[in-house]
Amino acid sequence: MKLTLSVIKADIGGYVGHCSSHPDVLTRAEKNMAAAKKAGTLIDYHVTRCGDDLQLIMTHQKGEENGEIHKLSWDTFLACTDVAKKLKLHGAGQDLLSDAFSGNVKGMGPGVAEMEIEERDAESIVIFMADKTASGAFNLPLYKIFADPFNTVGLVIAGNMHGGFAFEIHDVKEHKKVMLNAPEEIYDMLVFLGAPSRYAVKAVFHRETKDIAAVSSTQRLSMMAGRYVGKDDPVCIVRCQGYFPAVGEVLEPFAGPNIVEGWMRGSHHGPLMPTSVAQSNPTRFDGPPRIIAAGFQLSGGMLVGPNDLFDDPAFDNARKQANDIADILRRMGPFEPHRLPLEEMEYTTLPQVMKKLKGRLIDLD
Repeated sequence: MKLTLSVIKADIGGYVGHCSSHPDVLTRAEKNMAAAKKAGTLIDYHVTRCGDDLQLIMTHQKGEENGEIHKLSWDTFLACTDVAKKLKLHGAGQDLLSDAFSGNVKGMGPGVAEMEIEERDAESIVIFMADKTASGAFNLPLYKIFADPFNTVGLVIAGNMHGGFAFEIHDVKEHKKVMLNAPEEIYDMLVFLGAPSRYAVKAVFHRETKDIAAVSSTQRLSMMAGRYVGKDDPVCIVRCQGYFPAVGEVLEPFAGPNIVEGWMRGSHHGPLMPTSVAQSNPTRFDGPPRIIAAGFQLSGGMLVGPNDLFDDPAFDNARKQANDIADILRRMGPFEPHRLPLEEMEYTTLPQVMKKLKGRLIDLD
């Protein structure tokens, strides 16, 4: 069965501050999605949230970047923004950068990850959703999942993965892309992946079957807006089992928190903490950054799930490590490397302060 899985998210109002999503907002999104399913636009859907980001997970047969699906998402975000404004939620509609829909939501603020697949006999999917971080946050996890045999033993002992995976990497500043193959080009690949503020993994493909294995949102919200309006808060879809890594291999990179950009005012480095949906409420210094993992089985396009995969004591140590790292970094206050380097602060609120101080700088003798 040919199927499209679309995950489209937006921050349309925080409760309280940037911490969480109000139940009325989720209820309004649920109403829109249910109507679309009843009308036959969608096969199935699931509405959830990560922190203050509204997440729309949809299955349909209309292909990627379909205008009808994107318009449904846009209209849902607008309807939920109306709810957020009535409740006076913080930053209501902040990810919606335009008043008029232009065919699809790309470049309009919301984050998008979509893949069109031929549904397998057993189609296991993990959807990662993050808050208070940037699109490059998935670089390290995707590298570990699909290129690191110390994480994914299937790359060594499973014949159907031994040929490796191909990575599509986007330069989000120059709007270019490159395809690199693992394992033979991993050194070249790491040149790019090690700079997540500029380069982000857009998609991963099985090299032998050519099937898509993973896709992430690479939209840089501040670059679209030309100013700071919140962090990207990316999403990522990963197919599991069979000739893809097992669910346990896909989750393993999050057993130890990696350091990502984002956190307070999108201007700091912090640990990416894996949590259940219920615990994805970044409150300490608007953080630390959070990530949730929703597991589904697909059956004729129906979303069987979700299984809240980080709701597991096996990730308690990762959460403790994240808190320990947060303690260390917070001691540095406004100093780098807790605060982002100046070249990465271009689209934050700092340039307004720097402009005021510009006249104070004089030439050295």
